[in-house]
Amino acid sequence: MSDLFHESMPLDYLQEIFEVMRECPRHVFQILTKREKRLAELAPRLTWPENVWLGVSVENQKYTRRIDVLREVPAHVRFLSCEPLLGPLDLDLTGIQWVITGGESGRKHRPIEEQWVLDIREQCREAGVAFFHKQWGGITPKSRGRLVEGQTYDEMPLAWAEHQARFMPTASI
Repeated sequence: MSDLFHESMPLDYLQEIFEVMRECPRHVFQILTKREKRLAELAPRLTWPENVWLGVSVENQKYTRRIDVLREVPAHVRFLSCEPLLGPLDLDLTGIQWVITGGESGRKHRPIEEQWVLDIREQCREAGVAFFHKQWGGITPKSRGRLVEGQTYDEMPLAWAEHQARFMPTASI
C-alpha cells in the first residue's frame, strides 16, 4: 500500500491513475492518505468518479484536522481509518459515510482501549454513519479478534449496496 498523495507523486501520473479507475467502474477503489495538505492542493485538479472512495487516517485527536480537508473533496464516499487507534476521538462526522477502527499489531504494538471503540461506534450511530471494526490488534492482527461486545461490525456505506446492485446482480434460478 502506498499514499497516492505523497509529495513525490506527479500530478499528471495521479491523473492517469484516476482515469484508469474511472475506466473500471465495476471496481471500488479505496484511497487512504495521511497527507491532507497535498490532498487539499490536488483534489480540485482531479476528476472523482463514483467508484473512487477517499479516506484519511485519524489515529488520535491531533489528526482530526484531516477530516476538514476530506469534507471538501468531491469523493462519492468519504471515510475515516481510525487505525491504529491510539487515543479517544471526538469526531464531527458531517459529510462522512464510513468509519473504520482497529488496533495496532506487531511486537511493539501500542494498546487500544475498548472504550475508544465504543465511543466511536456511538458517534457513528448518532450521525447515521456506517461503522466497521477491523481488529483489536496485538502481536498479530488477529491476536485479539474483532468482536465488539460480542458482535462483529462489518457495516459498509450505502454506496456499497448501490454498487453491488448495479454491478453484481444476483443470479436467477
